[in-house]
Amino acid sequence: MRPLPAINLWGVLSIAVVLGVWQAAAWHYDTVLFPGPWQTAQAIVANFATIAGEMGNTLRRAFTAFGLSVLVIVPFGIACGRLRPLGMVVDPMLEFLVTIPPPAIIPIAMLFAGVGDTAKIAVICYALIPGGLINTIETVRQAPPMLERVGRSLRLRRIESMALIDLPAAMPGIVTGLRLAVTASLLVTITAEMLLSTNGIGAFVQRSQQSFQVAAGLAGIVAIAIVGLTVNLGLRQVERRLLHWHYRAGISET
Repeated sequence: MRPLPAINLWGVLSIAVVLGVWQAAAWHYDTVLFPGPWQTAQAIVANFATIAGEMGNTLRRAFTAFGLSVLVIVPFGIACGRLRPLGMVVDPMLEFLVTIPPPAIIPIAMLFAGVGDTAKIAVICYALIPGGLINTIETVRQAPPMLERVGRSLRLRRIESMALIDLPAAMPGIVTGLRLAVTASLLVTITAEMLLSTNGIGAFVQRSQQSFQVAAGLAGIVAIAIVGLTVNLGLRQVERRLLHWHYRAGISET
């Protein structure tokens, strides 16, 4: 049996202090515009079905956009990192696109795709692809030169070298970048839902704020935090399982 993970008592204590100060401030001001943790918990219970449904819409969009982005980032990033002429053409465009914040393209997305799922997914893909490509390209370029020589000695074709040598060598950096991209996709999805208000947890928080249901809005924010933390922890476990050979190699070297 695996030993149970140790509980971070200082972390638990800090959370308890924050909640206590928050509740004390809510009791002091005693207004519906500043609900405390207890009122927020009650709002979570009262709106649980709605929050769960809206969160499902958000996760569906986030993971759809993430999957489409991975189909572009991994193969195209490896190709740009290994084929120098292609990289020289793509690099300036990526440096330009990565400086434009995703909300800035929402009007363009609305113009061509309306306010439905297509527009939101397009905005999320735009937020993920340039940064993901830059990370993948740089990871491939930093691979040890010896690996390329091995591919040449084995007389591998270019596509075989990229699939059998470049991809495994760059996998640790790519997986770490994709794990961060999943969290970013969730955040961008919520932002897009707030600006393209139809449904989703972002639209729920926006409607709650507009109708002065502050407790319900805080309940949605707490739900976002819990789901984001759960997704991040789950992806860390997936990363460790996929890259167990990489972590073992790091331990043996130390």
